[in-house]
Amino acid sequence: MREESIPLQRRLLRFCHVFFAIFLLIQFLPDKARGDAHSNYALVFITVMEVLTLLMSVCIKKEQSFNLFVDIIGFVYILLISWTLLTAKWNLLKASFFPPPGVVFEAAIQDRRVILVNIKTSLGIVAQGYLVALVLAIPLGLFLGWSLRLGNAATYISKFLSSIPPVVYIPYGIALLPTFRSVSVMVIFLASFWPALAGTMSGVFHVEKQILDSARSLNLNRVSLLFHIILPASMPQIFIGCNQGLSVSFILLTSAEMIGARSGLGYYVKNFSDLGDYTRIILGVLVIGMVVTVMVFFFNKLQRYLLRWKR
Repeated sequence: MREESIPLQRRLLRFCHVFFAIFLLIQFLPDKARGDAHSNYALVFITVMEVLTLLMSVCIKKEQSFNLFVDIIGFVYILLISWTLLTAKWNLLKASFFPPPGVVFEAAIQDRRVILVNIKTSLGIVAQGYLVALVLAIPLGLFLGWSLRLGNAATYISKFLSSIPPVVYIPYGIALLPTFRSVSVMVIFLASFWPALAGTMSGVFHVEKQILDSARSLNLNRVSLLFHIILPASMPQIFIGCNQGLSVSFILLTSAEMIGARSGLGYYVKNFSDLGDYTRIILGVLVIGMVVTVMVFFFNKLQRYLLRWKR
């Protein structure tokens, strides 16, 4: 059944646009913070956001996706309004620890090239460790889950090993591996491997017996049964484990980069924390949050595409 399109009036008349207008109005309040609040950078940023919001309001077709998008934009506007009032306008937060948003956006413009390089470094480390973990964990999980006896034993062993934070292996990684980058890849691998392995085994355990009996009645060999029947049926649980591994990977990546790396988003935050530059600390935290959100978004899109047969 085709979903009805949203009328243009309903698309454009949303509360998020009211919050945008409120942000513009509070710019007329006098600044009480010491130093220049660089409000023009905040105005440029939020204006670009509003233009993109209007464009997306016309492009997004599904009402559920559209409502989610404008709700998120509304929360961002509320955050910017509160941040501006508490810092630049009312000076309720100490400026050295909590700079106004315009100051942070100015730093983002100045450090844009460094930030892009650090994002590239962090994503490269995550891709290496995460993909190697999936390549090893999913086939091993299928093999272990295939045997009930091996699977039960492996479940308890994986729970024990996955309960150990991968960061505790960093001293051994520094001693044994040639570079800090390889140490970071090792941490990502350990963070991703166990959730993916557990999710795969859980998916194999929960394949319906009727599906297996139907497949056996067709005289499928073990390889075809494993990869053509059990693997697709296990995909929902596999994606749950992979999603958990991806989320944990970024958390541990920043921890690993803070210890000994010379590039990456974690290093960016650690470097400026040593210098006491809280403007760039906040900027680094915001960039990490945005990168993780974008990665999870595309991962969920891939998951919905590969599991479209379930809808």
